[in-house]
Amino acid sequence: MNYFGMIPELKIGHVVEVAGTTIKVELSGDVGELTKNYDGRVYSVGQIGSIVKVHFGRRLIFGFVTLLRMRSEEYIEQGKPIPVDADQRLMEIELFAEGVWNGTLGNLELTRGVTTYPLPLQSVHLLTKEETGLIFSAAEGNHKLGVFSPMVAFGSYVGAEGTTCHANLDKMLGLHCAVLGSTGSGKSGAVAALIHSMLEHKPTPDTNTSPRIVIIDPHGEYGSAFQEQAVIYKAYDPIGNDEGNPVTVALPYWLLSADEFRTLVIGKTESEATSQNNIIYKALTHARMVHAGIVAPAAARHGEAPVDVNDHEKPRVINGYSFEDVLQFDRDKPRPFCLDELYNHIFYVQASRVHPTGPAGLLQPITPSEFAKSFKSVLDKLAVLRLDPRIRFMMRNYRDSQISLTEILSQFVGQKTLPNGTSQDIRIIDISGLPNEVAGPLTSMVARLLFNYKVYQTQSERKKDPVVLVCEEAHRYVPNKGEAEYASAQNSIKRIAREGRKYGVSLMLVSQRPADIEGTVIAQCGTWVVLRLTNASDQQQVSKFLPDGLSGMTRILPNLVQQEAIFVGEGAAMPCRIKIRDLPLSKLPRSENVKFAEGWAGPRLTDAELGSVALRMSGPIEPMQRDPVAENALPF
Repeated sequence: MNYFGMIPELKIGHVVEVAGTTIKVELSGDVGELTKNYDGRVYSVGQIGSIVKVHFGRRLIFGFVTLLRMRSEEYIEQGKPIPVDADQRLMEIELFAEGVWNGTLGNLELTRGVTTYPLPLQSVHLLTKEETGLIFSAAEGNHKLGVFSPMVAFGSYVGAEGTTCHANLDKMLGLHCAVLGSTGSGKSGAVAALIHSMLEHKPTPDTNTSPRIVIIDPHGEYGSAFQEQAVIYKAYDPIGNDEGNPVTVALPYWLLSADEFRTLVIGKTESEATSQNNIIYKALTHARMVHAGIVAPAAARHGEAPVDVNDHEKPRVINGYSFEDVLQFDRDKPRPFCLDELYNHIFYVQASRVHPTGPAGLLQPITPSEFAKSFKSVLDKLAVLRLDPRIRFMMRNYRDSQISLTEILSQFVGQKTLPNGTSQDIRIIDISGLPNEVAGPLTSMVARLLFNYKVYQTQSERKKDPVVLVCEEAHRYVPNKGEAEYASAQNSIKRIAREGRKYGVSLMLVSQRPADIEGTVIAQCGTWVVLRLTNASDQQQVSKFLPDGLSGMTRILPNLVQQEAIFVGEGAAMPCRIKIRDLPLSKLPRSENVKFAEGWAGPRLTDAELGSVALRMSGPIEPMQRDPVAENALPF
C-alpha cells in the first residue's frame, strides 16, 4: 500500500512562519470542529504531542504540535491592538525529523534532525494512524545495531494503534535515566513495567537476560512486584511479619570510609568536632592496620609501656613492615577491623598519658575532666551504636561475624537461583521504617560499594557485568537545596551520576518532585519517562532538561491519564507520548492507597487487635539469643 501521500481530506492548514525548527501554521477555514474524517476514522486536529507532516518534493518533514491558540492571543502578548479579522487559529509545530517514503520497498527512510525547512504557504497534513506507526517503527529500526538487540518493549505509542514502544536499553541505562510523576500517576508501576520488560527481554531469539538491578525501596512496595525473581534484603524488622521472606542484609561498619564512619559516630552537631574527628580517624586507621598485620594491637589495659615515651601514640610496626608502609596506608579501603581494637586505641592510647611521677614510661589515664571533654561522648556514642538493634546489621563486631567482602558483594551482584531454577536477578534493599540516620548510611554503603566494585574491575569485566541502581524518592538523596534526608548518601549518589557511566554502573532516579532534585544530578540523565505532573515548579524543572527542543510539551503533563508518559531522550527512538504497558496485579508494586470509605464502613479494631499492634510498637519483652557484647562496649 502507498503511504505518505498528500491526502486532501487530511490537510489542516498552511505554513505562515518559519523560525528555525519552529514553524507556525494557520488552520484552514474548513477545519471547524478541530477534527478530520478519512477512511472511516476521525482524526483530531491540534492535539499536543501529535505528529504532522509537510511535503517538500519527495521529502517529508515531520513535526510535533506544541501549541494551539488564536491569532488574537499573539497580538495581546505583543501588546498590539487586536484587528477585527484576527480570528485565525494558529498551531506551533516543532520539527524533529525528515524522511523519504520508498514505495517499491514499502519502507520509510527516516533521519532525525532537519536539513530541509518548509516555506510559507506550504500545506500541512495530518498523518494516518498507519503512517504514525511507520514513523515510530522506522525510528526504532535505526536503533537496532549489533548482534544483541537493545530494544526493550515496555509500552505503546499514543496515536499509533498497535505500535509497540521500545526503549534502547544501552542508551537509556548507559547515560542514566529518570522516571518522574506525581503521586497517583503510575510512577511505581512504570518502574515495575520497565524492569519486568528488561527481565523478559531476549537480545537474540535464543538468549535470555540476567539483569543486575539493585532497588533502594523506601516504602517496601517492590517486593510484591517481583516475588520469586527478587531477593529482598531488610536491615531491621521489628514487626517480623514482612511478606517475601526478607533476608537480613550484611553491610558491616568496616565498609564505611573514614569520613562516613566519623559521621555515624560523631555526627555534625557535636562540640569539639575537629578534635573528635581526629580521634576517630586515628583509631580507625590503627584498627585497620592491626587487621592488615602492619602494626601490633593497642594496649588493652593501663600500665603498659609505649614504644616511644615521647610519642605514646606511635604505632608498634610489626617485623617486615616499616613506617613507610604506615604512612602509605589507605584508611578508606574496605578492610575489616575490630571495634574492640578501635575502643582500646581511644581509651588506652589516645586517652592516656605517660606517667609523670610513677614508674617510668608507663601509661595512665588522663584526668577525668580531660576525658569528659574530648573522649567520653565519642565512646558513649560508639557503645550506644553497638547496642542499637536497628543497626545491628551494621555494627556486629567483625570478631563475631567474619563475613568477607566477596560474600557482601555477592548479595547484590552474585548469582542467586531458587531450587526450582528461577533466577533472582533483582535485589531489593527495603529501608521502609528505618529512621534517616540509619537509612542514610545504609544507602550510602550500597551506592559506594557498587561504584567501587565497578572501579576496580577490568574493562572486560565491566562490559559483561553492568549494574543499575534504582533510587526511589531521589529527592531524599540529592535535594536541590538544604540538607538531604539521607545526607550520608548524597556524595555517593552524586558520584555515580557524574562518573558511573564510565564504569558500567547506571542510575535510575525516581521521584514525584523533580523540582526538589539537585539540577546538576538530574541533568546527567539522558532519558526521561515523565508521567503526569501537576505541580507548576515540577513542570518548569522538567522543561529545562527536556531534549530535542520540546520543552513546550510540558503543557500536556497535568492532563496525562494514569500510565501515560512523555518518553524523550537518548533511549527513545524519538520524543513521543506513550502508554506504559499493563501489568497483572501480581507484578505491580504494593502502592495502592487505603480506601477510607471501605475502611470506615466496617467495625473498629477490637481491644485484642489493638493489643497486637501495641505489642509490635513496644516490642516483645522476652529472652532473645544475642551475640556476645564486649564488656568495654557497654555504655556504663
